[in-house]
Amino acid sequence: MQAPDSVFTKILKREIPAAIVYEDDALFAFMDAGQVNPGHVLVATRQPAETLLDIDEALAARLFGLAHRVARAVQAVWQPEGITLLQTNKPAGWQTVPHLHVHVLPRYAGDGVELVWPRKNPPLEVLQGYAAQIKL
Repeated sequence: MQAPDSVFTKILKREIPAAIVYEDDALFAFMDAGQVNPGHVLVATRQPAETLLDIDEALAARLFGLAHRVARAVQAVWQPEGITLLQTNKPAGWQTVPHLHVHVLPRYAGDGVELVWPRKNPPLEVLQGYAAQIKL
């Protein structure tokens, strides 16, 4: 599914200025304007796909390969205590921009960033049933 025009496509068209970290024929990476911590980078597809499910496996591998490279660069420059990679899909999955991207977020203890969800803790038999449904 092609994503509607978003702030990302406007950055690609140079309609909006951005601090670009990397560009190639399929991907680009730029500093998140809403820097949670210094070094917060967004890695995105040039193709305006809305979600991870809208691209093929080869492009997904390239996307996460670039996220890995960016994470290593962020680690080298800012020496954060940790790094969170976050990729979300659709509003119910916390996606706020309808253009596929991965956050590379340097993290520090007490930085105020939270990721909270209620654990359900189903029994092993239920987990095994879930696994059987999606077994690859």
